[in-house]
Amino acid sequence: MILEHETLLHNRYQILENLGQGGMGSVYHAIDQNLSVDVAVKENLFTTEEYARQFRLEAVILANIRHPNLPRVSDHFVIAGEGQYLVMDFIEGEDLRQRMERVGILPEDEVISIGAAMCDALSYLHSRKPPILHRDIKPGNVKISPDGHIFLVDFGLAKVYQGNQATTTGARAMTPGYSPPEQYGTARTDTRTDIYSLGATLYAALTGIIPEDGLARAMDNAQLTPLRKRNPEVSRHLAAAIEKAMEVDPGDRFQSADEFKVALLNSKSLTQQLLGSYTIAPPPSAEERKSDPKNASTAVPQSTPPEDYPFVSPRKKQLERSRRRTRSVLIALLAVFGVAMLGALLFFPNAVRRLLIPSFAAATAMPAPNTSVTQIVPIDHIPAVTATSEILPTETQPAVLPITTAGSPTPIGADYLQIAYASTRTGISQIYLTNILGDQAAAITNMSGGACQPSWSPDGSRLVFISPCAIKKDNYPDSSLFIINADGSGLKPLPTAPGGGDFEPAWSPDGKYIAFTSMRDGYMQIYSYKVEGGSIRRLVDSVVNTAARQAAWAPNSSQIVYSYQRIAAYELWVMSNFGANEKQIFTSGDVLSNQHPIWTPDGNYILFSQRSATEFTFPNLLSLKVGANLPAVQMSMRVLSVEDVDYSPDGLWIAYESGGDRGYHVLYSTSSGANQARITEDVTFDDFDPAWRPLPPP
Repeated sequence: MILEHETLLHNRYQILENLGQGGMGSVYHAIDQNLSVDVAVKENLFTTEEYARQFRLEAVILANIRHPNLPRVSDHFVIAGEGQYLVMDFIEGEDLRQRMERVGILPEDEVISIGAAMCDALSYLHSRKPPILHRDIKPGNVKISPDGHIFLVDFGLAKVYQGNQATTTGARAMTPGYSPPEQYGTARTDTRTDIYSLGATLYAALTGIIPEDGLARAMDNAQLTPLRKRNPEVSRHLAAAIEKAMEVDPGDRFQSADEFKVALLNSKSLTQQLLGSYTIAPPPSAEERKSDPKNASTAVPQSTPPEDYPFVSPRKKQLERSRRRTRSVLIALLAVFGVAMLGALLFFPNAVRRLLIPSFAAATAMPAPNTSVTQIVPIDHIPAVTATSEILPTETQPAVLPITTAGSPTPIGADYLQIAYASTRTGISQIYLTNILGDQAAAITNMSGGACQPSWSPDGSRLVFISPCAIKKDNYPDSSLFIINADGSGLKPLPTAPGGGDFEPAWSPDGKYIAFTSMRDGYMQIYSYKVEGGSIRRLVDSVVNTAARQAAWAPNSSQIVYSYQRIAAYELWVMSNFGANEKQIFTSGDVLSNQHPIWTPDGNYILFSQRSATEFTFPNLLSLKVGANLPAVQMSMRVLSVEDVDYSPDGLWIAYESGGDRGYHVLYSTSSGANQARITEDVTFDDFDPAWRPLPPP
């Protein structure tokens, strides 16, 4: 049932008009009476308990989307017995379908700009943790604002991956011509599903014709008409890129939105622009349309009604033809075999007997298969690697420990070639131990809520970490501290405060204390836990609601450097190990924020990450001379971002976390920033919070 004009939805959103209707609900233009702003309300009429649960989970994820080519999801709610609703930014202007109807075939440069902008949006969505698939890209969901900015809209069908499982907001929807074969249920959808739909959208924009349906093509009932056959003016490179995106087999398409974007931009150099700056000619205003109306005759006619025509799948007919063909072939083969055997028995009986009987005897005398069980090597039996003056990375190996049958085990503490870090490779963050010469990672934790932020005891035998920690976040209001042995045994929870939120642990070099950030007072403050005895004390007495966090110990355990918040920016402060003599050591005003400090092993420098406090930027790594009145020096790391640095025990190497639109990875380099090498690089999950394993005491 379509909501009527001026209906007040959820006691907040007044319906102004119905923007569109489909089989699962409608999209409405409404006004948020609380904020007096226009919004778009996406309705989903599937209201089963399972859909409602999935809807709430995924709506929270969608609400965290922030990208210049995507609208913001600002609210979500379920009305029992009626439907599920997403509230998004209302984007004024025209959609691509309306533009095609108004002007006909779009210019090539315009289509490339639209494709590049959509690739940016998809790259952002696909790199979220968990990844988000749009699953309904078509001209009606590409919006051009009055200033020519391009948006990908309508997330009512977005699909969110949670590990190896996938959940879906709403229900499966296919738009014939724009949906790939796998979206009809022939295979599992993934990020390449969106790439196909975007390619089909650009195909329609360049030809004015919806391409042949993907399922019909997969069943050999149709073939894609070459783009240049319908519009010879399109360049060969652009046509090839779009047709590659629309391959029936996902393995033959571009494997990422970034690859598709590069191909689009390289097809015509004039369209090279910066990220997020792709714009096209704005749609005419209402006054311009009145003064110069365009009639439908100027548009290129389409071969089918726009987007939502009914589609009858040829799959049943194809399967029946296949079954009939298979039966005919089998019957013919059986007939030939029967005639041959009968003839052999009649004319060569002794030969047949000699052929069959020895073969049967040999088959019954075959040895039993080997049933030996492969043993998993414990953590403390990782083969030692001899240190050299220069560490060179090897090729990435499978993420399993090598099987060792001889040799002595590596002692507890190993050497400076081992790093613990958090990874979401199983769908939820756990802590792994790896050798840096290859990502041969073995899990240390198996926490139901996930685990992250490991910090080693000074002898390298134990780790303190936090849980729950499903994914990388800025803070963890519900987490607690745990200690575990390096081999995964001896799990021990540390005392927590009711509703606490303890995170960012740091074990002191003398092994006596663990400093950590806690929200037990309602805001982030630094506390200290005494390992022997278990007493806890607050170290920083700051102004209420002013955060103090990210404690890092000096090598002699006498001082702690930490990040202290002033308005929106963080400054670097230092205090004694008992919280006295607090002193600011570095400030960069209220524009730049300084976080994640760490001492060099000799105690002469503090490294920290710096980023803008007013807008999103990737963090740079800076070095500050301790006790000297000198400015901080930015280190040249030649990577997109550097954060959460940790030193190797010998001080010659650093491990760090580097992020971007492809997720987070753990890297290492020399302490001067040279010779970078990746420890982890799989783009399907995040790796973060590296902690170098210390050497055991002599």
